[in-house]
Amino acid sequence: MHLTVESARGRVPVEILTIHGDLDASNFQDVITKARELYQGGARHLLLDLSDMPFMGSSGVVAIHSVALIMRGVEPPSPEYGWQAFHNVGRERDHSAEQLVKLLGPNPRVSHTLQMTGVNDFLEIFGDRAAAVASF
Repeated sequence: MHLTVESARGRVPVEILTIHGDLDASNFQDVITKARELYQGGARHLLLDLSDMPFMGSSGVVAIHSVALIMRGVEPPSPEYGWQAFHNVGRERDHSAEQLVKLLGPNPRVSHTLQMTGVNDFLEIFGDRAAAVASF
């Protein structure tokens, strides 16, 4: 997996973080680290482009949840807590939709994972990049 970042402009500046390749236990920390770097650099609105990500494991769900927390200015739970970090994702269903992080273009396999874990309940998912950027 590798990551690319580009900037776009909707009503606000939007950073687009594209994940190329599978997102799993071997690399999910890279996504969290990149989100921290972007936040520390001033990014406040992030579009995660999943269109080039063929597979996402449960660690990927933890990464996406952690990214959402980071963009709120909240430190995510340590992945060393294992399943506790994963279960925290389920608690997000009780909150309103996330406005600082949105998802773009997951394939059917990844969409299924997002649905099964409830991520789609608190993160907006778009099929069109322009619409996603304009939604911020």
